[in-house]
Amino acid sequence: MVLEHYISDLLYRYNCVVVPNFGAFLTQKIAARINDTTNTFFAPSKSIAFNEQLITNDGLLVSHIAQSEKITFEDALSQIEGITKKWSQKLTEGEKLSLSKIGLLWTGAENKVQFQPSSEVNYLTSSFGLSSFNSIPVTREVLKEEIIALEEDIPFIISPEKRETTSFRPYLKYAGILLLALSTGLTGYRAYEKGMVNERLVRQDAQKEVTRQIQEATFFNTAPLELPTVNVDAVSTVENNTARHHIVAGAFRVKANADRKIATLQQKGYKAAYYGTNAYGLHMVTYDRYENAQEALSALREIKRTQSSDAWLLSEK
Repeated sequence: MVLEHYISDLLYRYNCVVVPNFGAFLTQKIAARINDTTNTFFAPSKSIAFNEQLITNDGLLVSHIAQSEKITFEDALSQIEGITKKWSQKLTEGEKLSLSKIGLLWTGAENKVQFQPSSEVNYLTSSFGLSSFNSIPVTREVLKEEIIALEEDIPFIISPEKRETTSFRPYLKYAGILLLALSTGLTGYRAYEKGMVNERLVRQDAQKEVTRQIQEATFFNTAPLELPTVNVDAVSTVENNTARHHIVAGAFRVKANADRKIATLQQKGYKAAYYGTNAYGLHMVTYDRYENAQEALSALREIKRTQSSDAWLLSEK
């Protein structure tokens, strides 16, 4: 089993893919940008970061592998743990770990894992087929210099016999040159103004996206963060302590919203309960909890199909 292939598949659809007992790969949307030095335009994309503090199994990667390989949840988790042990051993020995289409991992100063993302894949599906390109810069000053040089080189010849009938021709020449300069300058100004408007729209879209992600409590970082691991036993308020597999319906910043979600799910016949708060202070709500991992996985598939595709499985150790 090539674990990095399954991680790469999930990065197209999810902002966070946790590899149990190893770390998490996080993605963040980057708006379109222009390099003023090279006049290169870059399409919108997703940047990848790695956080070695997020190691708690959320069930996403394990469930995806179990479905793809047609094996049980426990067998998939066991195979993942075997691969991650080899990865951790390489990093401990000072070797670099190259993951295809994801990036390069190595141990840096103070024994912290460093990550360099790969640039060969754009995980933003809305930018499929778009590539970077170079634009031709506007050369308004060059055209102006050429017009000035042209004025100096054109001779003015007026014969005395035709002075009265041809005296207006130099003015026609000046008028033509002036119209040429005005049309060139107007075209360049319109292109510049259009570029400024597009840049403002891109910045506004990027700001709206950042605000939406903050409201959904999605957290990103481009470098490893010192984040605490979620202590499931300390925050859990679920009555059945023997059930280790919980199907999570959502996490809410306001407790009243979590209570309303529980009431709604209970009206639909689920054994919804308040799980507790996670490391970010969000109130977690579950559809149900199970002692058997296979039953929990089957229930998760049904909920994803009939209720919400955002539901996920939280398995306690």
